[in-house]
Amino acid sequence: MSNNNNIPATIELQSMIDSHSSPFVVVGRDYRILAVNQAYEQFYNATRDFAVGQPCYQVSHGNSAPCHESGEDCPHERLFNKGEQHSCLHVHYDPDHRMHQVRVTAYPLVSGDGELYMGEMIEEINVPDGVHREGQRMIGKSQPFTACVQQLNLVAAGDIPVLLQGETGTGKELAASYVHANSGRSDQPYITVDCTVLTDTLFEAEVFGHARGAFTGSIGERTGLFAQADGGTLFLDEVGELPPTQQAKLLRVLETGQYRRVGGRGTRKADVRLICATNCHLWELVKEGKFREDLYYRIACLTVRMPSLRERSEDIPLLANGLLVPISHSMNRRLHVTPKAVERLQAYDYPGNIRELRNILFVAATHSKNGHINKALIDQAMGQLKRTLEQQPQAATEGVAHGEAGQDRGVPAQNATNTSVEASLKELEARHIADLLALNDGNRRQVAGELGISERTLYRKLKKYQLNKPA
Repeated sequence: MSNNNNIPATIELQSMIDSHSSPFVVVGRDYRILAVNQAYEQFYNATRDFAVGQPCYQVSHGNSAPCHESGEDCPHERLFNKGEQHSCLHVHYDPDHRMHQVRVTAYPLVSGDGELYMGEMIEEINVPDGVHREGQRMIGKSQPFTACVQQLNLVAAGDIPVLLQGETGTGKELAASYVHANSGRSDQPYITVDCTVLTDTLFEAEVFGHARGAFTGSIGERTGLFAQADGGTLFLDEVGELPPTQQAKLLRVLETGQYRRVGGRGTRKADVRLICATNCHLWELVKEGKFREDLYYRIACLTVRMPSLRERSEDIPLLANGLLVPISHSMNRRLHVTPKAVERLQAYDYPGNIRELRNILFVAATHSKNGHINKALIDQAMGQLKRTLEQQPQAATEGVAHGEAGQDRGVPAQNATNTSVEASLKELEARHIADLLALNDGNRRQVAGELGISERTLYRKLKKYQLNKPA
């Protein structure tokens, strides 16, 4: 392979890389892509003209500079500067701005005249339902988002507890799934626990299980969530909601690695990686005496902050397109956001983050007559949400102050506006789910598919909104 127009060498190169079943690219020392194989074209839905001749960092990442200049692990730098074959996790984007979580492996290729090139094989990382499904996957290309994904990749490589901290609606549950999917436990169970619904009487039975006859009505045995997650990952969502008695029980099992079922005689062990999430500042709760300091240090070995949507407004066009996919499916129509509508969306503050963006799009879509969501419809949807908010300011404020059911506890009283916005969004979400249940004759699997969530997540929402009760 040489810098001259050597047609036979080019044909030979193309034949060689086309023999790979995985996407494969050849990159020169100047970062420019020299060739891509057929698998690459199929994987990224792109032609060779799209990639060949362009810098690899621009094509794969949409960046204006090489990865290593922004602190990322760069196979190109390792190979050309250190002569090392190298493999690492990256986030790639295709021409339609869809995000792909991939493992890239760089190999040295030496031409007949001694020139060194990089051959890069690309393998997409398999992730569980809910992470890579349209409308429910992690999407973005902004610096705060990509920095967060890089942190998630780093913590996924280890096996110690992780704390995900961020406002409501920033995608903490998806991030937890992503960490599990990219960890060494990816082929083992992944169990989610919603700490907001665990009462003192249920905590031990749910988390640790119970023996037959442990209490009145327990006619059989129950396998606890720790046992179900053995070998895999246990995700505690909103861990800041745990009352002191439950915190003590959780700490005990984390310190000893052992637990005892309710009514059981012997101790049991479970090999579990713990991921926790919270929408409040746990350390502030520690200082207030509301969260145990020893438990905090157990679960916050590594902390990843999830950026708010205000910090990553650059991602809103990509997010809007992704979120419209399940909305389109649920309404059985094609939906499109106009450029002016996108500008309006990017100018908004989003107290409810991505969840609020989704609900704004849903409300706007319900009023669209031709499938086009324009600026006027976005304004109308935002106004409708605002009116819903203004109709219940007193109830929302009291809910924050007293931690009443239906509100997100653990949010400081000064965030009353944010919490009441969230309450109105929950009302819209509950109404949407109820409508889908009616349209699908109560078929939960079908409803979960149309919403782009797992059946487990749908079940939690049905319980949360009390939609699983017979009419």
